[in-house]
Amino acid sequence: MLLSPQRKLLFSPHSNSTRRIIFMGSKNFLLLKFSPSPPPHAHIHSLDSRSCYSQTHFFHSYNRKSQTLFASPKHFSPIYQQRSSSYSFTPSAAIPIPRPIAGLDTLEKQSVDKKQLKLLRQKLQEIGIDGTDCLPGQYNGLVCPSCKGGDSQEKSLSLHITDDGGAAVWTCFRAKCGWKGTTRAFADVKSTYAKMNTTQKVKQPRVITEESLGLEPLCNELLAYFAERMISGETLRRNSVMQKRAGNQIVIAFTYRRNKELISCKYRDITKKFWQEANTEKVFYGLDDIKEASDVIIVEGEMDKLAMEEAGFKNCVSVPDGAPPKVSNKALASEEEDTKYTYLWNCKDYTAKASRIILATDGDPPGQALAEELARRLGRERCWRVKWPKKNDTESFKDANEVLMYMGPDALRGVIENAELYPIKGLFNFKDYFDEINDYYHQTLGFELGVSTGWTSLNDLYNVVPGELTIVTGVPNSGKSEWIDALLCNLNHSVGWKFALCSMENKVREHARKLLEKHIKKPFFDVRYGESVERMSTEEFERGKKWLGDSFSLIRCENDCLPSITWVLDLARIAVLRHGVNGLVIDPYNEIDHQRPPSQTETEYVSQMLTKIKRFAQHHSCHVWFVAHPRQLQNWVGSPPNLYDISGSAHFINKCDNGIVIHRNRDPEAGPVDVVQVCVRKVRNKVVGTIGDAYLSYNRVTGEYMDINTSAQNGKR
Repeated sequence: MLLSPQRKLLFSPHSNSTRRIIFMGSKNFLLLKFSPSPPPHAHIHSLDSRSCYSQTHFFHSYNRKSQTLFASPKHFSPIYQQRSSSYSFTPSAAIPIPRPIAGLDTLEKQSVDKKQLKLLRQKLQEIGIDGTDCLPGQYNGLVCPSCKGGDSQEKSLSLHITDDGGAAVWTCFRAKCGWKGTTRAFADVKSTYAKMNTTQKVKQPRVITEESLGLEPLCNELLAYFAERMISGETLRRNSVMQKRAGNQIVIAFTYRRNKELISCKYRDITKKFWQEANTEKVFYGLDDIKEASDVIIVEGEMDKLAMEEAGFKNCVSVPDGAPPKVSNKALASEEEDTKYTYLWNCKDYTAKASRIILATDGDPPGQALAEELARRLGRERCWRVKWPKKNDTESFKDANEVLMYMGPDALRGVIENAELYPIKGLFNFKDYFDEINDYYHQTLGFELGVSTGWTSLNDLYNVVPGELTIVTGVPNSGKSEWIDALLCNLNHSVGWKFALCSMENKVREHARKLLEKHIKKPFFDVRYGESVERMSTEEFERGKKWLGDSFSLIRCENDCLPSITWVLDLARIAVLRHGVNGLVIDPYNEIDHQRPPSQTETEYVSQMLTKIKRFAQHHSCHVWFVAHPRQLQNWVGSPPNLYDISGSAHFINKCDNGIVIHRNRDPEAGPVDVVQVCVRKVRNKVVGTIGDAYLSYNRVTGEYMDINTSAQNGKR
């Protein structure tokens, strides 16, 4: 006796045989020879009508190394058939069928019930699977009846019939299909596997004829109805428009044909109610007219297709099912699952040849949604769209037939000839921006030439334009933040701009003091730095607080964590929408959290960060000032640093729109220490400035910056 690793084994004797088969719950099996009567340790119930569902009994095989038995066996629901008082067991399709192991005696060939195999093949034939030449126990490659094997007609369907011929399993391995199912010869057999009793049938379209549908030529009343809509009898005859008697009324019948063969039919009654013949193939209306067309026009209704022909366009088809209420937000489904647009896939051999597809759907929201759904499937790159002419000051014509009726065939022809390219996200033409370019030329947008900084000496060098990025740098204690604060006050006083401040180096109260001193032009405190200048009064202080609340929003991280640039920009966007801010200050760069992936260099990170800031500025028309310190300067002799000296990356100067260095003299022997040098080192837009230097006088008492000439005049006074 051959010993195998311990397994729970099922005992099933074969009829008219001295051999008994031991089935195992694994790929291995044990082959034993017994006498016709079962051994005493294996008890078998007779499978007659009274005991066909008796409890299945198990026995154990033992391992030479271990005599420990496995846990209680799992019970399956086998299907038994009584054959001449013997015992037969057919495993469920989900239970692996044992296969011989090399070196062991093979099983006797399992008997095939020819009757149930014939019945199984008939059931497969009903669902489109030809299993005539498929033998039990083998895997067979066939053409899938669901996807027809695609364009290459490959044999992608794998069909397996069980050894006894009683069940079949199939799967289509084409990625766009995946059709699969199972069935049994006897569908009424009870099984624990419910799916074995169900099949996914491929619907076969009905074969219809004009006679079977009871279609007739159009009567005079319907011809007159079409004539009112500017559709001629010749156009109706060429498109095989007919009628049908439905009860006590006559309805219009639009016949759908392919290669002149009737495929489907759509009806319209006097109340504009539509319905179609059931179980017919979905195709375009007028399909034969685009068989060899390089330009194809798609409309939303049969009447529009006929109207296009009156305007001279026969290369036109209509969708059969109308328009969806809105564009779907789901990803495109596969051809087999895209049931709403089955007609597109059924006609893809026709549309694939077209180099230009003009979408002339209705002008209402559903019609525009249909155009978008069609463009998604046909390819936006070869789609065009029409713009229906104005009916009056507030309305436009809805569709092709309406334009034909009210404006005539020439106007409809002009609409098609003037079709526009279908918009593709990210791809534009200058024509799309002509309105904006016109406003720029006539300076009607405001701030086309930038906003003055408030300092005459800077007017020719630097002006503030909405949507730009200005990088400000300078050695420590040179007055970068003070100069930006003074600039914001000037812009607020001159044009009323509002600002969002992300200034991590300043305490809120200190920042408020600096801004109030510049705004009121008086010191906040009556202490040493104020010299003999009068301190701001309580009334001025209260007015100043209101000004602060109306003009500035603060972006601050209230915990110990450093804010990320994304966090700052998200809050700045809210400030733009909620408070209408026009400018954002981020001061400084080294107070931002700059965590980045290990594989990303600092240069790559800075480039990505500045791109985010610029997109924010452009999208929200908000000017951004970004303060960045220079790296440690070796052997610095007191001259202004360069923009390339900014710590982190050269992208600071490469990506900014404007680059400014603020520098203050520290040597009394070299000149006045209250003179600040504003070095404009980069201006991308020559309209608003140029490279050069300007000099301002700094008032230490109030924090103001003034032109040198103005400061001298104030000194004389």
